[in-house]
Amino acid sequence: MKLKIGTRGSKLSLVQTQLVIDALKNAKPELKFEVVTIKTKGDIDARPLYTIDRKGIFEKEIDAAVRDGRVDFAVHSLKDIPSELPENLTIASIPKRESPNDVFVNYKKTKLNDIASKSIVGTSSLRRAVQVTRLRPDLIVKPVRGNVETRVNKMLKREFDALVLAEAGLSRLGLTDVIAERLSIDDFTPSPGQGAMAVVTRENYTDLINILKKIEDKQSRMEVTAERALLLHINAGCRFPLGALASADSSKLALYASIYSADGTKRIDVKKIDSISNAERLGKLVADELEQKGAMKLAEEWRDAVNEWSAKK
Repeated sequence: MKLKIGTRGSKLSLVQTQLVIDALKNAKPELKFEVVTIKTKGDIDARPLYTIDRKGIFEKEIDAAVRDGRVDFAVHSLKDIPSELPENLTIASIPKRESPNDVFVNYKKTKLNDIASKSIVGTSSLRRAVQVTRLRPDLIVKPVRGNVETRVNKMLKREFDALVLAEAGLSRLGLTDVIAERLSIDDFTPSPGQGAMAVVTRENYTDLINILKKIEDKQSRMEVTAERALLLHINAGCRFPLGALASADSSKLALYASIYSADGTKRIDVKKIDSISNAERLGKLVADELEQKGAMKLAEEWRDAVNEWSAKK
């Protein structure tokens, strides 16, 4: 059986796709694969990500190829997938999640608390920008675009003094030597799904779904299910900095979420615990409590402030 896999052409996307291929070959050695690279809006549009008012900027074109049969399935970074998938598609498998943490990256290996005032810190994420500013208001936070290795090269060329990136991406690319510090979950609560990969295919492709389930990690599935349920019910996105992380054991699932105001002065935190079998309910419960504590008011502030914030940077 030969399967076509849709993915972006970035090095990280190709590495992640190869990880999925290797796992599937280990489970079913007779399988053969063809990788099909597809350009997305996020690859073409050079604007800061949070100024692009469209969901699925790294997935829409690839998922369209899955839906119309040009490829059999797609491999995505789960944190990039909108909370609602296109019609007729499903997340068939979630392999074991890697570290969800953000890391502080710079050529001097200086930690965030120790880096010089007025240093320029690059990030593609509003969430990370606000988190950095809350801890170090004396730093200059600027948007940085490009693939992970492109951003690292910009830092090494001194275009930025430091970066904040996802640890999982650097690990998969073999770039952990540039990490100065793993940032705490409390101060840098990650994006929902960060560190996880998602394998997406058509809902009616039952035989393929059964194959893809062979590389599923049940604990990772429950964790990201809770995080994505929160994302769905709070209706967040690139324009609303939401951090969320679930942690599962054999019976319990804890979900922690954090939301910030546009100026970084306000923060709403919620943590709840439920049975591991109630992941979707847990996400909704956390979303409801965030709303009760004023999350929607903060979201409205962000809708008004994004363009102004981007212009200042």
